Amino acid sequence: MIQPSYDAMQVGDPLPALALPAVDRTTLALFGGASGDHNPIHLDTDFARRAGMPDVFAQGMLGMAWLGRLLTQWVPQARLRSFDVRFQGITHLGHRIACGGRVVEKFEAAGERCVRVEIHTANQFGETRIAGEAVVAL
Repeated sequence: MIQPSYDAMQVGDPLPALALPAVDRTTLALFGGASGDHNPIHLDTDFARRAGMPDVFAQGMLGMAWLGRLLTQWVPQARLRSFDVRFQGITHLGHRIACGGRVVEKFEAAGERCVRVEIHTANQFGETRIAGEAVVAL
């Protein structure tokens, strides 16, 4: 990993994108096991349909984990100072999620040179599923 330089970063610079394979039942089951999120709406088709959904769908925290991966493939985890998201839509089975972001601010705080980045996930239709921001010390 090549650490980005504060001096080289400019407002508007994109983060390296992260494209993921289509969401499938195996991914949901594995994330449920790893995270301890065994909510049946993410794992049990019958339960999801009784709740009015067409099928199971991805855990919101799975999408946030993908955004964490986007960030930590760009900078070491120890450089993250904050990481916040808003869930804006459901990630259904078959959605191919792309994670992206861009630098929106450069500033100094507590003696560190930092950047604020907007981050998001979007499906193959360009629909934002999760939007948020992070502050990274460079």
